[in-house]
Amino acid sequence: MPETVTLLIEPVPAVEVAPDLAATMREVDAVAPALRVGELSTQRGDGVFETLAVIDGHAQETGPHLERLRNSALICDLPEPNLAQWRAAIDRAVAALPGNGEWALKLVLSRGVEHGPAPTAWLHAARANDFTAVREHGVAAVTLDRGFAHDAAERAPWLLLGAKTLSYATNMAALREARRRGADDAIFVSSDGYVMEGPTSSVILRHGEVYSTPAPSGAILHGTTQQSLFEHLAATGRATAYRDIPIAELGTADAIWLVSSVRLAVGVTRLDGASVAYDAAETRAFDDYLRSPRD
Repeated sequence: MPETVTLLIEPVPAVEVAPDLAATMREVDAVAPALRVGELSTQRGDGVFETLAVIDGHAQETGPHLERLRNSALICDLPEPNLAQWRAAIDRAVAALPGNGEWALKLVLSRGVEHGPAPTAWLHAARANDFTAVREHGVAAVTLDRGFAHDAAERAPWLLLGAKTLSYATNMAALREARRRGADDAIFVSSDGYVMEGPTSSVILRHGEVYSTPAPSGAILHGTTQQSLFEHLAATGRATAYRDIPIAELGTADAIWLVSSVRLAVGVTRLDGASVAYDAAETRAFDDYLRSPRD
């Protein structure tokens, strides 16, 4: 079976249901030319995306990822995606992949070619990186100033802070800066002193028996993995909270995790050079849950 699957998708308006959704997508060679020179996703990052995990033949959190794709498109004034079409594309890609192992499946919706008639859309699935080591042993992180206040989205909605856009240069630069500082990852903090998120993850803190994550304001991308984990925690009788978290609380937490769709949950073992308590057993329990089939 293939190690990668790439589908080009002809977007169908959300108000329509194509009689044959399979006819709106075609598989292409992942290394062959597929996008046009004027494609705005590559020229300007003008588009949105989602990345979900496929674990042992099951696409994880498909519904929440598609809802977030739709929300990102609306924030960016892109045509509303037809979620039935995207779900059909996901199902087709998953069916073509091996039934065991972990895969990263990326959905992209771009504004297309400048002055073009329609947006561009595609899906690409490839084997996920091996995250065994960081899941088992954790990561060192640094805090980095995100450069705006935690309520910036309310005052400047044109920053598109609540959308998962293709403009990820800042996020990648933050990871490079973290490595220059001898760390593996970063936690963004706001200019007015609050915890935000990681460049590619959500942040969860535990103080005593309460698990907290930054309030999902428009300046923070609401994490699908974090939401699922909080639902699991609540269902098993544990207390969760969405709230504004001052930076100082990073230093008083009993444990800190960075959670994301493909890497799953990893514990922070050092932050800005200082040791952080690491709960290996709970991290394993989180990852066991996050590897279980979730729709």
